[in-house]
Amino acid sequence: MENNSTDIHRLFVYGSLRSGFRNPAYKYISDFFELQGNALVHGQFFDKGPYPVAVPSDEDVFIQGELYTVKNNKDFEWVIAQLDDYEGINVEANETPNYIRDLVDVLINGDKFTAWIYWYNGSTIGMEEIITADILKYLQEKNKQN
Repeated sequence: MENNSTDIHRLFVYGSLRSGFRNPAYKYISDFFELQGNALVHGQFFDKGPYPVAVPSDEDVFIQGELYTVKNNKDFEWVIAQLDDYEGINVEANETPNYIRDLVDVLINGDKFTAWIYWYNGSTIGMEEIITADILKYLQEKNKQN
């Protein structure tokens, strides 16, 4: 596992940046990253209402997503800055960002890698816990009910 965060050129995505969401920001992923496959991270989903959010967990619960590796290491700083903007990381001095980018252990095909992830940065108090590990499936079911 890499020791220096500047050596980490992987990204784990679980929500709107996943391939199945057809988000315009996914173009950054598809153009600059190579899909390694479906992967798991220790975390928990909550229903914020307009959209689900994920937070880290020390418990034996996982969220499912996709692990990507940047195609060209020289592009990583630029493309991650674009994704930081999309996720609202860069806010004014008196504002709190909705998300933070952090390093996380990712499990894929029995192997463990370190990758960047965007975690929700707010309180989940009062939010409904989402039991499924796959947010795409959860949203498809939720949309069928509405």
